[in-house]
Amino acid sequence: MYIVEFTLKHTAMPLTVQKKDKESAEATYKEGLAALTSGNPIMLEAACDKMTDKKIAIAVSELAAVQMYEKSGSAGASGRAPGFFALTGGDV
Repeated sequence: MYIVEFTLKHTAMPLTVQKKDKESAEATYKEGLAALTSGNPIMLEAACDKMTDKKIAIAVSELAAVQMYEKSGSAGASGRAPGFFALTGGDV
């Protein structure tokens, strides 16, 4: 299972969809990347393979980042979920 994660401007919680195979996840990732670089289309829609009723529509003007990773449990080897951003727990 692969996760495609969309990060929005001014929003801490990313939007995610799960894809069964790498090719499908790669295609969704590339759609997001193309929308980021060109600004087109105005709305980007993505559907989840695991929960077939789950669909998201994103205003491309609000899209800040897109990433793809393989789901390998709830946390990586470091004990944190994959991603660009890390929340700290106090002792910084």
